[in-house]
Amino acid sequence: MLNQSTEPATPETEEMSTAPVPAVYNKNVPMKNMVLDPEWFNGERKKFENWWRGIRLFLKSNRVVAADNKIIAVLAQLRGGVAGIYVQKKIDKLEDTEDTQN
Repeated sequence: MLNQSTEPATPETEEMSTAPVPAVYNKNVPMKNMVLDPEWFNGERKKFENWWRGIRLFLKSNRVVAADNKIIAVLAQLRGGVAGIYVQKKIDKLEDTEDTQN
């Protein structure tokens, strides 16, 4: 039963109610904002190496491990230019098949 006393809390009860709760790390929950979302990639070759490094860090930090989810995450960052054309063709193919890894 709850204590519904109108008396002010004593130092003993204040200490009990404000005791720190130990942090528990849950490996299944992504650590958001640890790695920023990578910039979009438009197919410019000189930017690919840095962009790809950013994508790999992003996938790792957000614990994206399933192949389908990796494909979708990478495709979402390809825009414009040659990359945009590739993405459109890949999306069309993904929609036509049930196996998204082809």
